[in-house]
Amino acid sequence: MKIALFGAGGHIGSRIAEEAAVRGHEVTAVVRDVARFAADRPGIRAVQGDILDPASVARAVAGHDAVVNAVGPKLPEGDPQIVVQAARTLLAEVPKAGVRRLLIVGGAGSLEVAPGVDLVDTAEFPEAWKGIALAHRDALRLYRTAPEGLLWTYVSPAAFIEPGERTGHFRIGTDQLLTDERGESRISIEDYAAALVDELENPRFPRQRITVAY
Repeated sequence: MKIALFGAGGHIGSRIAEEAAVRGHEVTAVVRDVARFAADRPGIRAVQGDILDPASVARAVAGHDAVVNAVGPKLPEGDPQIVVQAARTLLAEVPKAGVRRLLIVGGAGSLEVAPGVDLVDTAEFPEAWKGIALAHRDALRLYRTAPEGLLWTYVSPAAFIEPGERTGHFRIGTDQLLTDERGESRISIEDYAAALVDELENPRFPRQRITVAY
């Protein structure tokens, strides 16, 4: 499979690139500065592109089987609205390029913790993360308006996602926050990447949001 990956230089995007390449897929890392992108694994090549530039996106994704969006702001100083702007650009340009598969690295803040109550709306949600969580929720609402032929899947992580071990063992949910027997909601970046590439290879949740947690 030929995969165009935006945000390949980030913590999550780089793990997705590695996971896909290990499985034999051809990964095109779409980055703003090719000279600064280091791909030390066969199967990953970099091309110049900007997810906020419609013409650039159209060129970068043409000829691919799927697009993965792992773009996010550099916190704390980055603008969270980049995820909303990226959603608008991808929804306009990916279908025009003839690509039908789009997977999005989403946020956990929009997951339900009670009927009608999202994680981001709870009193315990950290104020420092509220801006990016709300932007991701707005982006999800946009993806849900996607043209009928675009098979998107929005992949929310657990409440806590960090570098760790790739175990290959995790649970998949939909719109509700997944917690373990201790009430914790966690996933390693490595297992999150594995789950996302699983969905790329074997689509089970087209035009839906899913979540990954232990």
